[in-house]
Amino acid sequence: MSGRRTLILGAGLAALFLVPALVSLVWTPHDVAAISVGDKFLPPSAAHPLGTDHLGRDLLSMLMAGGRTSLAVALVAVGIGVAAGVPLGLLAAAARGRLIDEIVMRGNDLVFAFPSLVIAILITAVWGPSAVNAILAIGIFNIPVFARMSRGAALSLWTLDFIRAAQVCGKGRARISAEHILPNILNLLIVQATIQFSLGILAEAALSYVGLGAQPPTPSWGRMLAEAQTLIYTQPMLAVLPGIAIVVTVLGLNLTGEGLRDLTDPRLRRVLP
Repeated sequence: MSGRRTLILGAGLAALFLVPALVSLVWTPHDVAAISVGDKFLPPSAAHPLGTDHLGRDLLSMLMAGGRTSLAVALVAVGIGVAAGVPLGLLAAAARGRLIDEIVMRGNDLVFAFPSLVIAILITAVWGPSAVNAILAIGIFNIPVFARMSRGAALSLWTLDFIRAAQVCGKGRARISAEHILPNILNLLIVQATIQFSLGILAEAALSYVGLGAQPPTPSWGRMLAEAQTLIYTQPMLAVLPGIAIVVTVLGLNLTGEGLRDLTDPRLRRVLP
């Protein structure tokens, strides 16, 4: 499959759940915080297209609002990774072989030693579980990802002639990094951000599933799965629907990242007859 087709397929799959998540910012069919135990486990109908859960909440509204939570957590977490990791990576590449380079890379190794779940446990032990703390945990884990990638891509550019020409013209390393290095690695960063965005959604679902993410009454796909696990044999759709939402969204974003990679990297472009 060509990069363009992969990109279109991935964007289409991701849009199936991300667009309703964006719509939920202004509208949902029902109030997701409203509990009506008398209406629990209702089958699909005109009033409730996907039925209701064990608390009488509308499943369609919960899926829409749960996607909004995952979208917000993943987006902000990736933003933290980009905002902190890219400058650190460019700084390390500009100071290759110096003390600052060693400090940045060993700091990255230290963060990599603790998965996002472990970081979340450490954070929630101090401040308690919440969506904000999930953002911090995933965002901290994203920093070394972008730092390593930007450093590696930048190092390959520092040896090229146009960078040496900029140095001959009297430009400092910081200015060269901002004006010449960053624009040339931007496509790689966009692709990586797309992939980390999908992983952020998966991480948020995992943290919410174990109770370290968004707390009630804030909806979350991960917490919907956790609440449905005891009802898997009697009401399987309560677990199937958020599970499908997570799988399709993550798959779509991964395909989008793969398609962007194929389109932006000339070494991976396929020559059509």
